[in-house]
Amino acid sequence: MMIKTQIVVIGSGSGGYTAAFRAADLGKQVTLIERYDALGGVCLNVGCIPSKALLHTAQVINEAKETSHLGVTFNEPDINIDDIRTNKTNIVAKLTRGIKALAKARKVNIITGYGKFISANQLAIERSNDIIEIEFEQCIIAAGSRVTKIPAFPFDDDRVMDSTDALDLANIPKRLLVVGGGIIGLEMATAYHALGSEISIVELSNQLIANADKDIVNPLFRRIKKQYADIFLNTKVTSMEALDESIKVGFEGKNAPEFDTFDKVLVAIGRTPNGKLIDCEKAGIEVNDWGFIPTDKQMKTNVQNIYAIGDIVGQPMLAHKAVHEAKVAAEVICGHKSSFDTLTIPSVAYTDPEVAWTGKTEKELKAEGIAYEKGIFPWAASGRSLSIGRSEGMTKGLFDAKIGRILGMGICGTNAGELIAEATLAIEMGCDMDDIALTIHAHPTLSETTAFATEMAQGTITDLLPPKKKK
Repeated sequence: MMIKTQIVVIGSGSGGYTAAFRAADLGKQVTLIERYDALGGVCLNVGCIPSKALLHTAQVINEAKETSHLGVTFNEPDINIDDIRTNKTNIVAKLTRGIKALAKARKVNIITGYGKFISANQLAIERSNDIIEIEFEQCIIAAGSRVTKIPAFPFDDDRVMDSTDALDLANIPKRLLVVGGGIIGLEMATAYHALGSEISIVELSNQLIANADKDIVNPLFRRIKKQYADIFLNTKVTSMEALDESIKVGFEGKNAPEFDTFDKVLVAIGRTPNGKLIDCEKAGIEVNDWGFIPTDKQMKTNVQNIYAIGDIVGQPMLAHKAVHEAKVAAEVICGHKSSFDTLTIPSVAYTDPEVAWTGKTEKELKAEGIAYEKGIFPWAASGRSLSIGRSEGMTKGLFDAKIGRILGMGICGTNAGELIAEATLAIEMGCDMDDIALTIHAHPTLSETTAFATEMAQGTITDLLPPKKKK
């Protein structure tokens, strides 16, 4: 069976369905290929959305536990894991149904199956009972990524989980080891700790969330170090052995034990792009050794009529990056003068407290030899932060030393993921210190800490003593 279409999109994740819908809105005939029954890809089905549903549950539990100092005490929560799982599943189902309805309204043809290239103009779609061939004029690859697994670890044992398994919430282990102190591992640790697990974390580098500045992560680190059983930095896992009632794990690190046992282990060491899984070579598409597909700013691959977006084109592997790349690819195909030319892509860890950053980090500025001014505002001096009982946070602004233009910002604290948007817009607009500091922020709010951090860099702060300026 042969189908002809103007544009075919491989993958229905955040980038894939956005590309398909934008191209359809611009008048193109679009076919969307998805290997799974549900649309939405990793983010919606086994990533961003279900994890945030669990993290909201964790937030409610944590806040209820921490209100005693406010004069309000709650009984211990009665946790029904089946209902928690059902709530998460219902949220995902509602969103996937919404995407399907939007596709139908746009007359986007959806084919369920595994798409692989036959040539630069043809795909073979492997389905459960047959194979469909598609002939296309233009193709957008949005095939995403998969969890990275270490072959030596016993993933065939259901007590060794990846992030997808962890979101299934089969049970709440008494002792849980999280291998990997990045965003995914820490978010899952946050959820499982709130639900009753004793958490240990092992991280190969010298800090949690290695891509962020250490001082931005420190408020989170200090908080969870009191809550979790162990956090082992500069440590690697050397072995895993499935015993009758536990997983025996070997460690190599200065402060780590040689061995310890856990009821479950979550391995969260990153994701691997799917570039080598769709027979790109048959279409002549370049794929690097990591599995990424190189593109230009118009999201074009080395093959003229084939584009690629999202996780499969490179870091950062974030849904919001994929969405913007998707619109660029669709618009370029439709003759628009569009390109992916962003100044910054924000990152957020939805931990407790949240960690968010955008633009240059202090580590990057030092490595690149860029002179900068820094302003740090501790949330212990924020009336709003104190009123909600969370004073551990901080906001840090980084500015060009000569002209005062904002270069980056990092925030650790409640709702940091929401607050980082102002700094992201400021970077895109080329704002300087005055633009931010002279903008009147509502009081008392957490958002005004952005202005306060800027005033700290300027030396105009009145809510604290201004730092002494170097002569």
